[in-house]
Amino acid sequence: MPACYDAAAIRHESEATPVMTNPIFCAIDRPDLDGAVRLGEQLRGAVGGLKLGLEFFTAQGPAGVRQVAAASGLPIFLDLKLHDIPNTVAGAVRSAASLGVAMLTVHASGGQEMLRAAVEAAAAVPSPPRVLAITVLTSLDATDLHEIGVEAAPLDQALRLAELAAGCGVGGLVCSPHEVAAIRERVGDDVELVVPGIRPAGSAAGDQKRTMTPAEAIAAGADRLVIDRPITAAPAPAAAARTIA
Repeated sequence: MPACYDAAAIRHESEATPVMTNPIFCAIDRPDLDGAVRLGEQLRGAVGGLKLGLEFFTAQGPAGVRQVAAASGLPIFLDLKLHDIPNTVAGAVRSAASLGVAMLTVHASGGQEMLRAAVEAAAAVPSPPRVLAITVLTSLDATDLHEIGVEAAPLDQALRLAELAAGCGVGGLVCSPHEVAAIRERVGDDVELVVPGIRPAGSAAGDQKRTMTPAEAIAAGADRLVIDRPITAAPAPAAAARTIA
């Protein structure tokens, strides 16, 4: 597994340190293999890794993940948001681990047994991926949660799920930038916080409802930032990524 970005350590480094590991993972949310490979090649050296999600994986499968990883040479964050019975999730984690991905996601709302099964399955393979637990999706707000029977506010629900997942031994959590500071205080520095919903100043929010700028998210305690359209829709994606960094 590629070396992980240690933001907790970097936040305490001397200002004289000349190089900081790039915390940006670019989300490649597209189904076509050629476009994803080309984008991965363009972003080599400009981002810290690539996120491949359901749209790409459904279209291209494991072979597509391998091709993007080989072409880019970057760590892969496989964002499948697994949520099923424990045995099924454990099997999916083992299959994902065989692709050499650095990180993969499960839903914290799957419960303790499912989370522990995912963590144990990851730990049992030679090159274990970091299991990240999704708290509350950045596309959801209080009204959305109410409609699915969750009366807690997004922050309270995220904290509840973060504590549950951290207690099950996950390596990281995925949360809105608006919950980063509170979750960091609650779970400490040992759990990595991976944060989508990142929008540079002046960027459109799109389908994200709880967003923050990159600098604000890092200052709040984020370890990795997941950024999509501000990079992928730019005329020069690598230049856009470097500007954001």
